[in-house]
Amino acid sequence: MRKLLLLLVLPIQLLAQNIPFKSFKSYPFPTELCSASQGSKIAWAMDEQGVRNVYVAEGPAFTPRKVTNFTKNDGQELTSLTISDDGKWVVFVRGGDHGANYDGGLPINAANETNPFKVQVGTVPFAGGETKFLSEGDAPEVSPDSKTVAFIKGGQVYAAPIDGSSAAKSLFTTRGSAGSLEWSPNGSSLLFVANRGDHSIIGIYTNANSPIKWIAASFYRDNSPHWSPDGNSIVFIRRPGAGGAPDSLLAKRHQPWSIYTADISSGKETMLWKAPVTLRGSFPSTHGGTNLHWAANNRIVFLSYQDGWPHLYSIEATGGKELLLTPGNFMCEHITLSADKKYLTFSGNTGPDALDIERRHAVKVSVDKADMQVLTPGSGLEWTPVLTDNGNTTAFISATPQQSPLVAVMKQGGPVQLHGKDMVSADFSAIKMVTPKQVIFKAADGVIVHAQLFMPEGGAGKKPAIVYVHGGPPRQMLLGWNYSDYYSNAYASNQYLASQGFVVLSVNYRLGIGYGYEFHQAPKGGASGGAEYQDIQAAGKWLQQQSFVDASKIGIYGGSYGGYLTAMALSRDSKMFAAGVDIHGVHDWGTQAALTTAGEKYEKAPDYELALKTAWNSSPVSTIKTWKSPVLIIHADDDRNVRFNQSVDLINRLEKKGVPYETLMIVDDTHHWMNWNNAVKVYGAVAEYFGRKLK
Repeated sequence: MRKLLLLLVLPIQLLAQNIPFKSFKSYPFPTELCSASQGSKIAWAMDEQGVRNVYVAEGPAFTPRKVTNFTKNDGQELTSLTISDDGKWVVFVRGGDHGANYDGGLPINAANETNPFKVQVGTVPFAGGETKFLSEGDAPEVSPDSKTVAFIKGGQVYAAPIDGSSAAKSLFTTRGSAGSLEWSPNGSSLLFVANRGDHSIIGIYTNANSPIKWIAASFYRDNSPHWSPDGNSIVFIRRPGAGGAPDSLLAKRHQPWSIYTADISSGKETMLWKAPVTLRGSFPSTHGGTNLHWAANNRIVFLSYQDGWPHLYSIEATGGKELLLTPGNFMCEHITLSADKKYLTFSGNTGPDALDIERRHAVKVSVDKADMQVLTPGSGLEWTPVLTDNGNTTAFISATPQQSPLVAVMKQGGPVQLHGKDMVSADFSAIKMVTPKQVIFKAADGVIVHAQLFMPEGGAGKKPAIVYVHGGPPRQMLLGWNYSDYYSNAYASNQYLASQGFVVLSVNYRLGIGYGYEFHQAPKGGASGGAEYQDIQAAGKWLQQQSFVDASKIGIYGGSYGGYLTAMALSRDSKMFAAGVDIHGVHDWGTQAALTTAGEKYEKAPDYELALKTAWNSSPVSTIKTWKSPVLIIHADDDRNVRFNQSVDLINRLEKKGVPYETLMIVDDTHHWMNWNNAVKVYGAVAEYFGRKLK
C-alpha cells in the first residue's frame, strides 16, 4: 500500500516542479485605473501576456468590457488613461517607456518590427467603437466640454478634436519644453509650464489672438500649477533655480520648496507655505512628488515628508497652519483627488494588522479634516483607489499572495467584488503559490531590515537559497503581488524559484520606501558609500544561520539597483554568495552625470576628489579582484534607465580577471521588458542558471 501511495504522489511532485516559468507569468496585469467625474464609469489598461488593451466598466454591475482591439505583443504600453467629463470618451497614450530615466518618449521596438509604432495620443468611445489616433504626442489633457484634447508633441503644445474629426494643430510655440497642462474650469484657457533649463515659468494660453500670459515669472523653478475651482487663481510649487557655487557632493542638504498662490488678473503672487528647513522637510521624492491640488472648501492639499513619513496635509488657501490629514507611521502613495474635490484616496501601508507595513490598502480622507479610513483592511493588497458613483463606490486593484491583481469595486459598507476573473488563464490558476512570511533582522551597523521569506514545500532537509534584491532603490517588495508591473515579474519569479525548491529571501534594504524618511534617505548610500550593502550581507548571514538552508549554496539576483547590489555581493562576498544573476546593474558610479559634470568645471565642489574616490570605492568594479563566483549578466540594449555599457564594461573586466560568466542580451527591448516574451525569457533564464549552479 505504501509503495502505491509513493507512486501516486511522485508524479504529482514532478509535475509541480516542471511547470515552466511561462505559466507563472501568464497572469493579466491591470494598470492606469481611473474614474469618470460623473456617474459610475471606470477605465483601466490590461496587459494580457503582452497584448495591452483598454477596458471599461460601468455600475452597478461593473462588468469589464474591452474597447480597444490591439492584438500583438509588441511592447507598446498604455498610459495617461482619462475618461472625458461627459463620460463618452476614453483618452490614452500608446507607446513609449514612461518609467525611463531618459528618452521615454521615443518609440519602442521590442518586437523588432521594420516600422515601429510611434508614441501617439489615442481616443476610443466609452460605449465601444473605432479607436483613433489624434497625433504623435504625450501627456493628454481633455477639455471640460469633452470636445478637445491638448497634448505635448516635441516639447510644444498641440490640440485636436477628441473625435479625431480633424488633424491636430499647434496651439502656440514657446522657448523650452512645455508640460503640466491643465484646462481652466470653464475651458477658456490652458495652464502650462515652460521648462527652460535653469528655471521654469508658468504660462496661460487663451487663444491664437491673445498673447501668452506669464504668471509670477521669476528666476526660480515654478512647477505643478493648478487652477482654483473658480478659475481666478492658481496654486503652484516654487523651488530654487539651478546655479550657485559648488557645494559638497557627499553631504545631504535640505532641498527647499514652497507653495505659492497667484491671482490671474493682477498676477500678484503670495507665498502660502514654506517647507521646514530640515532634511525631512526637503522636496518629497515619493510617488507624485508634492501631490499638490486646490481642493474643495478653499483648501490646498499636498504631500510632505516633514514628520518622517510621506503624509497628506491641507491648508486654507488664505494661509494659516497646515493640518496633518494622515497621522501615523505609514506612507501615502497613488494619491487622487475626487471629482467633487472633497476627498483624497490613496494607497497606504497601514491598517489594524502589524503586517500591514508590508502591504498596501485603499484609504480615504477628507480634504479638511483628519478622518482617515482604511477601506480595505485584511491580509490582501489593494492599490490605486478611485471614487465613482458620486463617491458611493470605490474602485481599486486588488491582489493577495496567491491571487494576481484584478480590478475590484466596493460599494460603501459592502464587500469587495472582483472583476475579470475569467481573464486569468487556466495555467496560472492551477499553480499553488506559497505565502511569503515577514522576516526582520539587523545589519552590522544596527539598521533594522525587513524582508519576505518564500519557503518551498516538502522535506526537512537543507535547501539552496537565493537572496532577491529589488531595484530603484525607492521601492518596497510586499507580502503579495506588487503594484508595479516590473516587480510583479519579480514576485512571479520568486514564487517560481520557491516552486523549484529554492528558499528565497526578498530584501527591503535601506534607501527603499515604506519604513520612514531615515530609512529611505539613509546616509552614505549608493555612490556616497554603499552603506546599503550591509543589509544584503545581513540577509546572506541570516540565511546561513537557518537550519533549513544549505549555507554553501546561497545565490543572489536582482535588477537595476538590485543588479548593482548583486555585483557588490559577488565582488566582495564570493565566499557567501556562490552564484548570482546581475540584471542591468550599475557597476561604476564614477560615470554618473553628477560627477562627470562636476569634473568638467573649473570651480569644483570642495569634496570633489573625495566624492570621486568614494564613488569608485562604492562600485563593484573597484573590488573585482576578489570576485570569484560565477555570474549571469542580462541586459537589453535599448535600456533607458541604466546604460548598456555598464554591463559591457563589466564583462570586459570579468574576462580579463578570468571570472566565469554567462550572458543574455535582449535586442531592442528596454529596462522594463516591454515584450512579454522577453520577460519570460529573462526570469526563466534566472531559474535555469541557479538550477545549474546551486543544485
